[in-house]
Amino acid sequence: MDRRKFIKQSSVATAGLVASTSIPAYASTFVKSSNMTSPFENSGQHRRFRPKYKAGFGGVALGNGFQQNPDIECIQSVEAAWDAGIRYFDTSPWYGLGISERRMGMYLKDKPREEFVLSTKVGRLLPPHENFKLERGLWKSKLNFEYKYDYTAAGVRRSVEDSLQRLGLSSLDIVFIHDLSPDNGDMKENWVKYFDEAATGAMPELTKMREEGLIKAWGFGVNTIEPILKAIEVADPDIFLSACQYSLIKHEDDLNKVFPKAAERDISIVVGAPLCAGFLAGKDRYLYDGKFPDGVKEKLAALKRVAANHQVDLRTAALQFAAAPDVVSGVIPGAHTAQQAQENAASFKAKIPTGFWAELKSEKLIAENAPTPNV
Repeated sequence: MDRRKFIKQSSVATAGLVASTSIPAYASTFVKSSNMTSPFENSGQHRRFRPKYKAGFGGVALGNGFQQNPDIECIQSVEAAWDAGIRYFDTSPWYGLGISERRMGMYLKDKPREEFVLSTKVGRLLPPHENFKLERGLWKSKLNFEYKYDYTAAGVRRSVEDSLQRLGLSSLDIVFIHDLSPDNGDMKENWVKYFDEAATGAMPELTKMREEGLIKAWGFGVNTIEPILKAIEVADPDIFLSACQYSLIKHEDDLNKVFPKAAERDISIVVGAPLCAGFLAGKDRYLYDGKFPDGVKEKLAALKRVAANHQVDLRTAALQFAAAPDVVSGVIPGAHTAQQAQENAASFKAKIPTGFWAELKSEKLIAENAPTPNV
C-alpha cells in the first residue's frame, strides 16, 4: 500500500483509555449549536483553507500540561466543547508525548469526519521509552515515549502517519511544523540549522501533501515571530499557529509585524495561548516557563480594573480580543474539564460593551490600531 492510500485508509482505534460508553451525555447540559456568532465566523472568500469558525479547542491540557488530569475528565471536556458548538480542535504529538492525541481521538473518532477541523503538528518523532523523564517537565504524568527532532520529508510523512494512528482518524486538515523556534530550549541559537532542514524537507513535503489532497493546509506552530516571518519568505504556507504573541497582555509584534505580512499572502493566523496559559483566567502562572515578566502583574491588575468598571468577564474579553482581527482564523484556549470547555465556548457568544474597548485604548492597555470585536 502506498503512503497516500495508507493516510486515507488508516483509522486505527486508540487503545488503553476508557470505553466511550462510559462518557455521560451532555446534551441536556450544554447548548447544542454548530453556529457561532457571525463576527467569529470566517469568511469563505479566501484562497487558502481556514476553519469555518474561529472558536476552537487547544489540546495542551489534554496532554497533562501543568498537572495530571484524568482520562475521563479530559474526554468529557472535548465532548462539552463539541456540544457547545466547537468544531476546530488542535493537538500535537508533543503534548504529553502522545497523550493529548490519544485522548482527543478517543472522542472525535466517532464523529462524522467532515463536521470538524483538526490540526496537529510535526517535527518530533516518538520512540518508545518506558518511564521517560524530561528535564523541563511541563507534562505531569508517566511518559512512555521519548522524542527526537526530524524535519526531513520522510520524518514529516512518518509523523503524520503516527498521529493518525494515535488519533484513530483517517485524515488531518492542518499540519503545523512545531517548535522550530529560538525559544526552544533544545535548539536555542541552532534553530536556524533546523529551519534549513525543514526548508528542504518538511516544507516542500507538506506542500506536496497539500497538492495531493492529503492535507488542506500547513504552516508553523511556534511561540515567537521570527520563524513565521522567515517561512513566509522561503515557502508557501497557508496558516500559522502563533502562540504567546497575541493576547491582551502582549500583541504588538504580531499586530504590526506578522499580521500585515500574512494578510498580503492570504495566510491566516491561529492564536495559541490567548489566555497566557491561564494568566488571564485567574491562574497564578504566565505562559510556560514559570516566570512572570516585568510589568505583567501590574497590567493584569489594570485590565481587571477596567473590566470591573464595565462588568465584563476578563477571560471572555481576552478570547474575543484574540479573535477580532480579520487575519485570525482560529483561537484555541485549552480546557481539561467540561466546565472550562463550556465557559470558553460561551465567551465567543457573549456581548461586551464598546465602552470597555474604548477605555482599554484610552488607558493604553491595548494598541490603538488593535482590532476589537463588533458583537
